[in-house]
Amino acid sequence: MHDESTRRLPSQERFPGLRRRGFLAATGAASLGVVALAGCGGGSGPGADESKGDGAPRRGGRLRAAFAGGGASETLDPHLANLFADAARAKALFDKLADYGADLSAQPRLAEKWEANKALDRWQVTLREAAFHDGKPVTAEDVLYSYRRIADPGQAFRAKASLEPIDLDASRATGQRSIEFVLKRPTAEFPNILAAFGAYIVPEGATGFDRKPIGSGPFRFVSFAPGRSAVFRRNDDYWDGAPHLDEIEFVVANEESARVNALLGGQVEYAHELNPATARAHEGKGQIEIVRLRNSAMQGFAMKTDRAPFDDRRVREAFFLIADREELVDGALSGAGVVGNDLFGKGYEYYADGLPQREQDLDRARALLKRAGAEKLKVTLDTSAVAAGFTEAAGVFRDQAKEAGVTIDVKTGSKDSYWSDILDNGALCCYRSGAMPIEAHISQRLLTGSTTNATKWQHKDFDALYQQAQSTKDRTGRAAVYERMQRRLYTEGGFLIWGFADWILGIARNVKGVEENAPANTLDWARFDKVWLT
Repeated sequence: MHDESTRRLPSQERFPGLRRRGFLAATGAASLGVVALAGCGGGSGPGADESKGDGAPRRGGRLRAAFAGGGASETLDPHLANLFADAARAKALFDKLADYGADLSAQPRLAEKWEANKALDRWQVTLREAAFHDGKPVTAEDVLYSYRRIADPGQAFRAKASLEPIDLDASRATGQRSIEFVLKRPTAEFPNILAAFGAYIVPEGATGFDRKPIGSGPFRFVSFAPGRSAVFRRNDDYWDGAPHLDEIEFVVANEESARVNALLGGQVEYAHELNPATARAHEGKGQIEIVRLRNSAMQGFAMKTDRAPFDDRRVREAFFLIADREELVDGALSGAGVVGNDLFGKGYEYYADGLPQREQDLDRARALLKRAGAEKLKVTLDTSAVAAGFTEAAGVFRDQAKEAGVTIDVKTGSKDSYWSDILDNGALCCYRSGAMPIEAHISQRLLTGSTTNATKWQHKDFDALYQQAQSTKDRTGRAAVYERMQRRLYTEGGFLIWGFADWILGIARNVKGVEENAPANTLDWARFDKVWLT
């Protein structure tokens, strides 16, 4: 356990060599400063349960987890969470009403249950018995305050778009732990809204999250130095069971090499977001463990269907057939992933896995281009170093296209403005997406009014199918509509989805309980309340 009287050590002494490697650790003034053997090692310190066997969870210790961060502008406001580091810290301190399981279906969290009326435009949500860190119960009014705060038009909270279907003026508390949500339209997948990224529940009237945030999560706030460190302590009263760890410390290391060196040097026990080359170099060698979170990131190219040359369906189909997906996975991801089939969400709920796997067919691609009058097509492919594998994928695909008579000019854009630049400009770009339900992918990217419609796929009949799915209470019937939509996208859509990348973590050998079947952004990703040290 933490002892406030223990001498605070400067970061250079606590973590020797970290500054030299570019690793940003906590300064003495900002951190707890306690890195005694009990805090850094296994469960042999105070609070450890010595009766546990080697394979069973042990209680005690502090785990240090290294993430890429956002600098001095970082915040613990959960509604402003944007980076993976933000999301991991928010998950430790706060809860949502629901969260996504490994297949991206909504799983109850603070919501004990939910039930819709026949029209699917009113949902009754019952909260479980849970308390905030100050002992006050989580109530319906806290939920309504949180959602209304997120929906504030004067704020730029990420979950705002996800909450749009809810009429928050008409929604009301029907009891201390029950809420009636009134929706603007039938929404069969309403639980996805409850699980939306950033839709955390905070106490009514809560402000000042960076000074002393109060949530209902598995850890309580201790300290926070933006861009450097955050320390949280076990919440013994957590509704889902107290964490095994005494404390979790999030430290910032923006360079992958810094995170790896800190892990190898024993200065952290968990390193987020390693690249495939690092994984290959260390996997099976015994010094650290490599954990691969499968199907965490969709990788592809976005073709804008509203402009030449991709306003011609034959050209889009030709590009589907130009892609050698195995070569793209090997060349751009160093083999750390699986091939895609031009559909989002492989392995997720509602995924149309009955469609034939698309293979490279250069002869047919050339024939389609000839019929479209695009035999000597030249096109610019926008890419950037903004995401792992983007520039490599662009180079691989350029060479593949050359074999079909297509000349691709690879244009490398700014990392800072890439996503906004490619949303409206250009005709072809590298594209990536983290995990989200297939329904959310459709609603956010493929409807006429979608705000992040990178392929400019705008078809009223497709919009109508989405509304039909959302109005269908029967899951089997709803799945049939989603399959119909995906068949159309497979045939003529604008996303060439060539692969799904692993998300790679590095952990010390004494770290146990890290869930492997947990794509990034899902419930069991960065689930530090279930991790322990041996």
